[in-house]
Amino acid sequence: MNKRVAVIGGMNMDIGGSAAGALRLRDSNPGLVSLRPGGVGRNIAHDLRLLGLEVSLVSAVGDDPFGRALLESCQALGLELSMTQVRPRERSSTYLYVDDDGGDMLAAISDMEIIDRLSPAYLEPLLPRLNGFDALVVDANLSQASLRFLAERATAPLYADPVSVAKAGKLLPILPRLAALKPNRLEAEALTGETDPEKALRALLAAGVKRVYLSLGGDGALAGEGETLLRLPRREVRVVSTTGAGDAVTAALVWAGVRGLDLECSARFAQMAGAMTCECREANNPKLGELIRNSEFGMRN
Repeated sequence: MNKRVAVIGGMNMDIGGSAAGALRLRDSNPGLVSLRPGGVGRNIAHDLRLLGLEVSLVSAVGDDPFGRALLESCQALGLELSMTQVRPRERSSTYLYVDDDGGDMLAAISDMEIIDRLSPAYLEPLLPRLNGFDALVVDANLSQASLRFLAERATAPLYADPVSVAKAGKLLPILPRLAALKPNRLEAEALTGETDPEKALRALLAAGVKRVYLSLGGDGALAGEGETLLRLPRREVRVVSTTGAGDAVTAALVWAGVRGLDLECSARFAQMAGAMTCECREANNPKLGELIRNSEFGMRN
């Protein structure tokens, strides 16, 4: 039987700008502007589908053109949406970002008030269904009350994505409940107060997180479980855009977790998924499934 995962979190319409050359601040820059489905929760769900899992997405959208487009895109991917809310007279989430000429995000603004509708009161009647999944994935777009509710009441293994430095702190009360966590260097510092990545990783493990994958950008990554710490050197890739790379890493960690991969295999798989996404202008690389079809990881299916 195929593994089933529920993702509970944000779904946005992404509006992105990529400069054609060196970005000049406080001026109009030639480049490319895109409009596409996004959001950390939705991106993770998308990537999990590309990796072959059955996925339900629990989110909220407005009954507006963006909301309808988001739902249609999710249905086309095969995501199950019966637990997603459609809110009349409310605006769907939007995320506005600008990349520099190297493909790294320079700045972004998220308008995600509607995600607060995923309250404990809304989630409580869903618990019998949620507890039937092989894993639950949450992102820190959820309110701290909802995150705590799921950590206390849900029984399936729980995975989390910090989303951003501003939102990472909402995960502090639920760290002991997490099967895996994927922070970047700044998010790990926000969660632990440690500026040294190795110390931050060990602090997260000491707080109760079972497995940690800490992205160091151009310096590679660290991964840890128990007393074991691994260093992964940077994978050389041609970066087109880093948008969605962290979401792909989280999806890969979830896939590896439900498949029973050990720390080293999980970390290498996650790093490959992130690198592959950086090579694509889209936030979700449609070729992501090749990782399980054309590598040793596919033998674990």
